[in-house]
Amino acid sequence: MAHSSISADSAHIKDGIIDFTAGSLGGIALVYVGQPLDTIKVKMQTFPTLYKGMVNCFKETLITDGIARGLYAGTLPALASNVTENSVLFMCYGFCQKFIQNVTHAKKVEDLSTFSNATAGFLAAFFSSVAICPTELVKCKLQAMYERNKQELALGKEVRRIGPGKLVKEILKHEGISGFFKGFTPTLVREMPGYFFFFGGYEGTRELLRSGNQAKEDIGLVKTMIAGAVGGMIFWTLTYPIDVAKSRIQVNSSNEYLGSLLISIARNEGVSALYNGLFPTLIRTIPATATLFVTYEYTKKFLHYACKDF
Repeated sequence: MAHSSISADSAHIKDGIIDFTAGSLGGIALVYVGQPLDTIKVKMQTFPTLYKGMVNCFKETLITDGIARGLYAGTLPALASNVTENSVLFMCYGFCQKFIQNVTHAKKVEDLSTFSNATAGFLAAFFSSVAICPTELVKCKLQAMYERNKQELALGKEVRRIGPGKLVKEILKHEGISGFFKGFTPTLVREMPGYFFFFGGYEGTRELLRSGNQAKEDIGLVKTMIAGAVGGMIFWTLTYPIDVAKSRIQVNSSNEYLGSLLISIARNEGVSALYNGLFPTLIRTIPATATLFVTYEYTKKFLHYACKDF
């Protein structure tokens, strides 16, 4: 009995390490595929009156700052943010699936319903929210730095471009550790219900796309990409206004409450302002989340095969 308990614990630890590794690689792939349009999203969210639309914002960014300092601004913290988020998210998702399996008395994780998988995603998102808030804050500030500096210049203030390292030091100096957790509440409000629908959409689409007695894990590359894209589109469509508020709080170092900020934006700028940048976000999320899930699933499959004798 004791031996089987130790074996089960070892299997859980091995599964956790595999999920963590697969999630990390998925996060890296997601950044390099989606970073340019993520930059456009943040710019349009935080400075909605500066650009006429997605194409104009993309062109202005490319002309002004180029590819590396413009479209890929904030890539290092984006990598840190996405690797942190997805490694923690998928590791905790695996553990939460096992928890839900025990609660529902399912024979194995693969037998969990779409609702059960969505609930596991909801629970896992709490842990990823704590992990990503600081790195996402730095990323957003770097992405919107050109527009922020433009505002400061108009007010006659001296401005300078700084990199991730100096920005982190400045936040620590002026705001302390708590400065890195500005926007934590909207991050949590976005992540937990968002990942309920993210994983629910992904697992539900995989269920719909499998044929006969085929396992969801064996539906193939293209169908896995479609399921990933569906999950990502549902996530962003439902949570986008929260993300707009989060970006503004983080870029402007605001202490405004989430609810009052959402009401203020809707009242002063119109409800459509809460969806500023949604189009490039949805365009970005199709290849980005498709790549995330393909990288995750196939890395996980390879690692399970490679470690089957351990």
